[in-house]
Amino acid sequence: MHAVLVAAVEAGGGTVVDLDEADAIIWADPAAGAELRRHVEAAPRATWIQLPYAGIETMVDQLDHDHLWTCGKGVYADACAEWMFAALLTAFRNIPAYVRAERWPEQQGRNLLGARITLLGAGGLAEAFLRLAEPWGCTTTVVRRSGKPLPGAARTVRTPDRFDAVADADAVIVCLSLTPETTGIVDAELLAAMPDDAWLLNVGRGPHVVNDDLLAALDAGTIGGAVLDVTDPEPLPDGHPLWGFDNVVITPHVGNTPEMGLPLLATRVEANVRRWIAGDELLGPVDVDAGY
Repeated sequence: MHAVLVAAVEAGGGTVVDLDEADAIIWADPAAGAELRRHVEAAPRATWIQLPYAGIETMVDQLDHDHLWTCGKGVYADACAEWMFAALLTAFRNIPAYVRAERWPEQQGRNLLGARITLLGAGGLAEAFLRLAEPWGCTTTVVRRSGKPLPGAARTVRTPDRFDAVADADAVIVCLSLTPETTGIVDAELLAAMPDDAWLLNVGRGPHVVNDDLLAALDAGTIGGAVLDVTDPEPLPDGHPLWGFDNVVITPHVGNTPEMGLPLLATRVEANVRRWIAGDELLGPVDVDAGY
């Protein structure tokens, strides 16, 4: 285990022991989901498992009802919200064209102040974005499965109403968990429902977007452009058509980086270890049946 997480466990009042003695497992490698089951089986006493990220798609097939599972829901929300604002300003202020210019370019751009923003997703990322967006006076719409109003949003609608929710948006931000129901949610129909100057931002997961449909919309000029922190596949291969658009910006999954994220995860681990010892409710519970 990383020394920072060892320190977090100890700061929360716990002790790091061998697997066969463990009452809980702190799993720190999201890329090694296939190895998780072997470690769980080696820890017969463990009843709680802490996963590192809010997105657990690489480990969802390991979930069971025999353990209490928690994840990084909300841990990285503020960091990712920073990226969302950087992406919005990049799009609205025409930065992609300016950074490619080799001579004084035509003036273009629009304000983020008062913009109409639609968020696909209502988790920690949406909550952090809405909190930070308040001074900008944006009109925000949240699309979520339940339709339950999300505090801070001007309106909240159910997923089947997503087409109306994007119809007047200046930008559509994907900040969903990846599940079978949300895979491919940004398809030709949704892109066609967006205004032709609206930008798509994806800080969720690459498979939320149907690549061929996005490429077709960019080719036809039916959306303003895209800023993508996640892609499908990832890393995006050299020569992929998305690299060829002047109105597409791709960042290498830096909404949260290991350098940013490890201290944030350590804070969550310390808090949950302390709660676990006290018998209190843990932060970031996973809905095993829903897969997030």
